[in-house]
Amino acid sequence: MSVDDAEIWHERLGWAFGLIASDPAERAAALVRLADAERNNQDALGRFNRAWRRRYPLGREAARRNYLKALSYSLPGGLWDRPAGSDIRTWPGLPYVLCFLELEARYPQEWTRYAKSWGTKEGLIRDVAAAHHDETVRSKLVELIDIVVQRPYRCKDREYVRVARAVDSEDLRSRLERAARSDNPWAQRHAGYVLWLLDRPEVPNSRHVWRTWLAAASSV
Repeated sequence: MSVDDAEIWHERLGWAFGLIASDPAERAAALVRLADAERNNQDALGRFNRAWRRRYPLGREAARRNYLKALSYSLPGGLWDRPAGSDIRTWPGLPYVLCFLELEARYPQEWTRYAKSWGTKEGLIRDVAAAHHDETVRSKLVELIDIVVQRPYRCKDREYVRVARAVDSEDLRSRLERAARSDNPWAQRHAGYVLWLLDRPEVPNSRHVWRTWLAAASSV
């Protein structure tokens, strides 16, 4: 990743880190920015659709470019253009992928209102489930797993098992064990299940396996 690439991403999406800021005022401003970006996307998409219906090739191409440009300034649209086959670990969009996933993990209602895309969530979780991330990224992924296992299940959360297996570590297991011993029934089940799978890398993370494990755990 070059410095220039990182700067281009920052110019387009640097504001997005405000979505997960601890300062409520900073978060509120970033949410306004996100809502504005989505309106711009919808306006650009509307212009593209109108140009397509009119069958003007030149106008259609210009409208398409404008729509893609608008997407690049938003979340999750700005994350949809990773070149096929590129390494997520060196992609300059990775920090914004983590930002998008952290927004969903920490502030699910706001994510659902302003940035909902279950398919994007699923795809990005699968993408980041890679070995040999640098320590900063690994720590962030461990933190995300810790957050997710402690809340009621949300669509595609099961994909985080892939990430847990990719970043398995003493720190992760310590967090999961603490969650499994907590008074939170969601954490007990989710964390316990992930720990059980970490000890059984050959077992698939399927709905059948989850139901079987849950039935066995409930009978103890």
